[in-house]
Amino acid sequence: MGFVVTTKSGQPDVEEVRCVRGDLTASCEVDEVLFDRKAIFSSGKFYVWSTRACERGMLCRSVPVGTFYCSRDDSGEVSSIACLRNLDASLDAMPDLEQVHALIHHYGPTLYFHPDEVYLPSSVSWFFNNGSLLYKDGMDKGVEIDSHGSVLPSGGWNDGEFWLDLPSEEKWHEFVKSGNIETAELYVHVKPASGGSFTDIAMWIFCPFNGPATIQVASFSFPLTAIGEHVGDWEHYTLRVSNFTGELWSVYYSEHSGGRWVDASELKFVDGNKPAVYASRNGHASFPHEGCYIQGSSTLGIGATNDCAKSDYSVDSSSRYRVVAAEYLGDVVVEPAWLQYMREWGPTVVYSSGSELEKILNNLPFFLRFSVESFVELFPTELYGEEGPTVPKEKDNWLGDER
Repeated sequence: MGFVVTTKSGQPDVEEVRCVRGDLTASCEVDEVLFDRKAIFSSGKFYVWSTRACERGMLCRSVPVGTFYCSRDDSGEVSSIACLRNLDASLDAMPDLEQVHALIHHYGPTLYFHPDEVYLPSSVSWFFNNGSLLYKDGMDKGVEIDSHGSVLPSGGWNDGEFWLDLPSEEKWHEFVKSGNIETAELYVHVKPASGGSFTDIAMWIFCPFNGPATIQVASFSFPLTAIGEHVGDWEHYTLRVSNFTGELWSVYYSEHSGGRWVDASELKFVDGNKPAVYASRNGHASFPHEGCYIQGSSTLGIGATNDCAKSDYSVDSSSRYRVVAAEYLGDVVVEPAWLQYMREWGPTVVYSSGSELEKILNNLPFFLRFSVESFVELFPTELYGEEGPTVPKEKDNWLGDER
C-alpha cells in the first residue's frame, strides 16, 4: 500500500504493517512529488511521491489511502504500490438528496466576477428565452428554442451536425452576449469519488459569451479584439467532501482546458465554511484567490492573462443552484432536457490571428520580439480556433475524475 519510514537506524517492526488481501486492492500510480533533493547517497537524488489510483472516476471503486512511494530516480514508475478497492456496490456512504442540499447550503462557494466583466452569466432558460437559435448543418435558418430546451436533439455525441448561436437580430445579439447575472444559477452534478469514500459536488455556471483574451509579454499587456471569443461558455468548480466526516476536503478549480485541486487549508473563506471562487475576466476560468494568472509560458512571462478580482457581480452557489444530475440516486433527480443536448453550444470559430499578433510584436522592444510562429507556440491552442463548447455531460470529467 505504500512505503514505511522510521527515524531509527533499524528496520520498522513487523507489527507496524499488515497484509491486505489481493482482491481488496487496486493498482496505483505516482501523483505529485512531495520531496525532492540531493540524497546523501552517491547515486543521485531521492524522491518521495504521493500516490493515486490508476482508475479514477464516478464508476470506479478504487479508494486511495494516502500512502507514498519512494524512488531514487524521477521516472515515477510504480509497479508494486496498491490502494484499496471498494467491493460494496451499494454506495451506502453517499448522501441522500436531503443531505446533498445540506452540504451545498453549508459549503456552497460565492462566485465572484471581475468588476470590469461585461460578459456575465445567465441561466440556461434565460439564454433560450431571449432569442438564441438552434442550427443544423445545411440549413440557413435557425430554430427557436423553448425555455426547457425540448426541441434540442438529445443523446448521441458531438457529430458537428448541430450548434447553438445568439439571436440573429443585432440588437438582441448584443443584449444576450452580456448575460443576465440576476437569473444565473449553478447547475449541480453530484457523484461518488474514490470508490464512494468521497462525494464530488460539481457546480457548473453558464455564460452566453466568452470575451477576447489579453496577452501579457513581460510587463507589457495587450488586449485582443477577437482571439478567444466564442458563443456559449461552460465553466465549473468541484467540492470534494469526505463521506466519513462530512468535511470539505478540497476544491477543484477548472481553468480552461485544465485546472487544479486546492486543499481546504489553502482556501479563502468568505462566509463560515464557504470558500471563494474568482472567475477570470472575459474567460470565466475559476481561481482560488484574486490576482492575475498567466496561462502560457511562465518561464518567459508570456501568456494569456486571467485577471481575477472581487466585485458586486457575484453568485452565491449555496442558495442559487439546481441539482441536475445524481445518477447514484436513481430516478430521484430528473435531468433537464437541455442536459441531453451533446452538441455544440456555439458555432465553430477560426481566428485569423496573424494580423493581431503582428501588431503586438511590432510594439515590443527589440529584445522581446519573436517570429509570429514561435510566438503562437507560447499560448494555449484554444486561443486560435474554437469549436463551440459542449454541455457538461459530454465532457470527460462527467464520468471521470477532474485530473
